[in-house]
Amino acid sequence: MSKLVRLSVSLDKDLVEKFDRQISRAHCPTRSKAVGDLIRESLIRREWLEGREVAGAIILVYDHHKRDLANRLNHIQHDWHHMIMATQHFHLDHDNCLEILAVRGKPRDIAELEAGLRAVKGIKHCSLATATTGRALP
Repeated sequence: MSKLVRLSVSLDKDLVEKFDRQISRAHCPTRSKAVGDLIRESLIRREWLEGREVAGAIILVYDHHKRDLANRLNHIQHDWHHMIMATQHFHLDHDNCLEILAVRGKPRDIAELEAGLRAVKGIKHCSLATATTGRALP
């Protein structure tokens, strides 16, 4: 179990006031929690930049009526089966679907998979939510 360490920082008063308003709107309970979240976010960005094993989610929106689109997406997903941990499919309306792919691997491989999915004709939206495996974070 990690121990808490108290630290002190000096910041511009206006900056602190803006930060306090922001964390209040986000319903964050304390400055300490907010600062810890910012530090973790910075460490996760570093994991991605350094090429460590990471996790994330690729989000797709597409019209399932587009000819052969579902088959093309399925084919790509099978090519990357070693990185895709799970998929979840939602019917947004009669025409549109949302699909979420939970992925894990090297950042460059995840970026390549995302780019390949984004390039498929008929994809309306493709985005990547970056995350961590959690192993490098306390």
